[in-house]
Amino acid sequence: MTWSGVFPAVTTKMDASGAIDLKATQASIDRLINNGVSGVIVLPMLGENATLTQPERDSVVSAAREVVAARVPLLSGLAELSTDNAVWAARNYQKLGAQGLMTFPSLAYRTDRRETVAWYKAVAEASDLPVMIYNNPIAYKVDVDVETLKGLADVPGIVAIKEETGDIRRVTDLFNAFGDRFDIFCGVDDLILESLALGVVGWVSGMTNAWPDECVKLFNAGRAADLKTALPLYRLMTPAFHLDTDVKLVQYIKMAEHLVYGAPEHVRRPRLPIEDSEKAKVVAVINETIAGLRSHFA
Repeated sequence: MTWSGVFPAVTTKMDASGAIDLKATQASIDRLINNGVSGVIVLPMLGENATLTQPERDSVVSAAREVVAARVPLLSGLAELSTDNAVWAARNYQKLGAQGLMTFPSLAYRTDRRETVAWYKAVAEASDLPVMIYNNPIAYKVDVDVETLKGLADVPGIVAIKEETGDIRRVTDLFNAFGDRFDIFCGVDDLILESLALGVVGWVSGMTNAWPDECVKLFNAGRAADLKTALPLYRLMTPAFHLDTDVKLVQYIKMAEHLVYGAPEHVRRPRLPIEDSEKAKVVAVINETIAGLRSHFA
């Protein structure tokens, strides 16, 4: 299994009460595919995975499978507390029709290197689904670094890494250590052009939810080393991409979707809607991006 291209981390749409809106979620996935993304990932952190019940997660994966209809790879986020639950979840998402897993470290405990290797081996060996490691030590305090990956390089089910350390040097360190053993994906919107210059093959993106066509154009231009096309677009979109790195990225990206194409902006508690000066600042960034893109592509 080889993955490449733009794989948006899909937001889970909700109504004002916090209930999942499956029709709106399906509509957003269909819009993403129609605008050229190469794959979709449901139940990421951006999809509010940790706040959903298991039946709700199952409903999201099933609804996504229905609308994706095998047009692109469908991955599910896997975010669990215990290894036993993670093993069960891997098998469950395979039964529901996912074609891959983006796997978080344990959410219950800050595993050391030996425990982290054991965690990812257990998930990879639990099902036939290929695994993308979600490496975000800023949020989850576990770094699947080069030394840790040496313990996983012989696990065939682990095929990709979502690199989200925020340290652009890590991309080159991974290539130097492993060559093309893993598909390396950029996991930070405001590092995508730098990451493409260093050889990443994919992008797990948040703001692609709002601007799929534009993000695919940016990715393709960057991959082709067409800086004349990529640089102006990247500079234009970077203020919005910065919103993807904030702790409130769920609220911010849902707000972007709402302003761009009318998707519901609602989130589930403990997240609360943004308001007052914070909302004004975020809305201003998004509206400036909307206007800038309209002018750029006029």
